[in-house]
Amino acid sequence: MSETKSESGKTPSQLIDERIEALGDWRGDLLARLRATILKADSGIVEEWKWRGVPVWYRDGMICTGETYKSVVKMTFAKGASLDDPSKLFNSSLDGNVRRAIDFHEGEQVDEVALTALIRGAIALNQTPKKKPPA
Repeated sequence: MSETKSESGKTPSQLIDERIEALGDWRGDLLARLRATILKADSGIVEEWKWRGVPVWYRDGMICTGETYKSVVKMTFAKGASLDDPSKLFNSSLDGNVRRAIDFHEGEQVDEVALTALIRGAIALNQTPKKKPPA
């Protein structure tokens, strides 16, 4: 996993580690579990730190973000509307034409098999050659 250093001299992975530790509650634990699932899905996934503090995972394009709020940890898939979701994990941002998200609340279980399938689906979509518009 190739990483660039931020202005602080820290890698995105170090910044994500710090965020997880700073949360110090169920959100940090959950973000750490989601992160492990994401990274385990494909060895080519790269972590980034964007928009003043949002973990973002890439593989041939953006896969998803990992945002933390007071009562939810949100995974937003950049091209989620184009992904098959037979397990119905997407439960947020369902109105958009492009993105879809999963809101995880305290105590909820993570279906790692279904989540891994979504991550791998997002990677496959990123790797699909783009169609050229008709001339």
